[in-house]
Amino acid sequence: MTSLGSISSILAQKHGNIWSVEPEQTVFEAITLMAEKNVGALLVMSGTKVAGIFSERDYTRKVALHGKSSKETLVKEIISKKVVSVSPDHSIEHCMKLMTENRIRHLPVLADGKVLGVISIGDLVNWIISTQSSTIRQMEEYLSGGFLG
Repeated sequence: MTSLGSISSILAQKHGNIWSVEPEQTVFEAITLMAEKNVGALLVMSGTKVAGIFSERDYTRKVALHGKSSKETLVKEIISKKVVSVSPDHSIEHCMKLMTENRIRHLPVLADGKVLGVISIGDLVNWIISTQSSTIRQMEEYLSGGFLG
């Protein structure tokens, strides 16, 4: 497979919004924000430090299935504390491999400890589809004589 680019390319096209909650907030507050922003995961931030990730999967498996109350359960009680992150220089391929190996759908992008954004599996898939479509168009133009100068 040829290189599909780096994460910095995807970040450059995203809006730059980083949605997060604090560990002491309730799960209800977190899922409310996720619904408002139409996202599947939130960073859990303690100040400027990533304390974990809260996802739809965390909610369904650790709250809903255990009969806990989302209005009484704190985010810090159920978050995924093992945070797999990448830098803007990581390749798309590397990120896909990390997501597959770790069975995760979201990767925080960090540089010098600072959060630059979050990349989802959907972001990667959309990037790959766009890249492949562009490559196909270029090949079609080349084959039809469009690149002959």
